[in-house]
Amino acid sequence: MTPLWSVFTKPWAELDPEALGKLVAGLGFNGAEIPVRDNAFVTPGTAEERLPGFAKIMREHGVEIISIAADLSESTFAAAGAAGVPIIRIMAPLGSDDYRTAVSRIRRSLEAAVPFAERYGVGVGIQPHHGRFVTSALGVLNLVEGLPDAFTVVWDAAHDALAGDDPHVTVPLVAHRLSIVNLKNAMYVPADHGWRTWFVQAGEGLSDWSAVFGELDKLAFDGPICLTGQYSDPSVSVEDRLRTDLATAQSLIL
Repeated sequence: MTPLWSVFTKPWAELDPEALGKLVAGLGFNGAEIPVRDNAFVTPGTAEERLPGFAKIMREHGVEIISIAADLSESTFAAAGAAGVPIIRIMAPLGSDDYRTAVSRIRRSLEAAVPFAERYGVGVGIQPHHGRFVTSALGVLNLVEGLPDAFTVVWDAAHDALAGDDPHVTVPLVAHRLSIVNLKNAMYVPADHGWRTWFVQAGEGLSDWSAVFGELDKLAFDGPICLTGQYSDPSVSVEDRLRTDLATAQSLIL
């Protein structure tokens, strides 16, 4: 395996590309996912103007933008295409709808994005997420069934485990549509009215990263592996946690 080691730059969303490129490369990553959101340096309204130059400066620091976390508007596809960014990552929120209604709504939005994906040469990666979302890899796989190959699964170690799934089952299940592997870990902790999620470091949660890498090795997966920098305890810096988790992940390459 020779993955592209990437990091989701949400913790530093407001940084300009010069500062962000230095930071990401200094942490040991050669890839990044960039949020395109209202609170970020690149916003939905400025993406067409800013994203190509942002990507260029990041590349000068040896960092490739593997994806953007953004919406599926045509302007987002146009910005990604102009910047050479291959994937727009989304999740599949249920909102207030029942599951069947929500899945039908999400599927219609994906179908509406097909012409944009084809026009701009940019794919869509859909990530399962715990809570009021499509939570399982199988659920996301069903969402993209029958859509062009540009519509893919972003497999997520923490949310897979939170859903009670097993990477020995789910990684092979989505192999033919797998574009990005999100690497983080989580557990459930007691809360006032039940349980809540708590995001932790590599060896502390429900996900067995060694099992994940065992399955990826079988696939000879060489796509991006993205550490998401999500940790619930703020007592240690995100940067220090990421350095430790990146070293752990790299030690698991078979």
